[in-house]
Amino acid sequence: MIEKVNIKEKVNSINELFSYMRIGTLNNHMINVLQAENRTLDFHIHEESDELFYCIEGEFDIEFEDGLTHLVENDFIIIPKGVKHRPVCKKLVKCLLIEVEGTLNKSNTGGTYSESD
Repeated sequence: MIEKVNIKEKVNSINELFSYMRIGTLNNHMINVLQAENRTLDFHIHEESDELFYCIEGEFDIEFEDGLTHLVENDFIIIPKGVKHRPVCKKLVKCLLIEVEGTLNKSNTGGTYSESD
């Protein structure tokens, strides 16, 4: 039987900051949730995939070379492949991320992502 997923329940079940939880796969896209706080990642580029950030709860910024975009609860942003960016999380934020399988790695998640997640 096909099961439904409650995104808020899943993200609230995460016990550690910066721990990515895969909650689904859509075609070749992975759907992850995570909680982050007081973290700014290095600027990076995804050459092969667009990336979607959806703010479930809290607020954060996505910094680009030409400025910041502020996201609050229920906002999402799609970052096209090849665009240099970095998330900036000052307070607790709960996010959903959608991107092509294999896009996340230790170098663009501050060392927190692993394939066993």
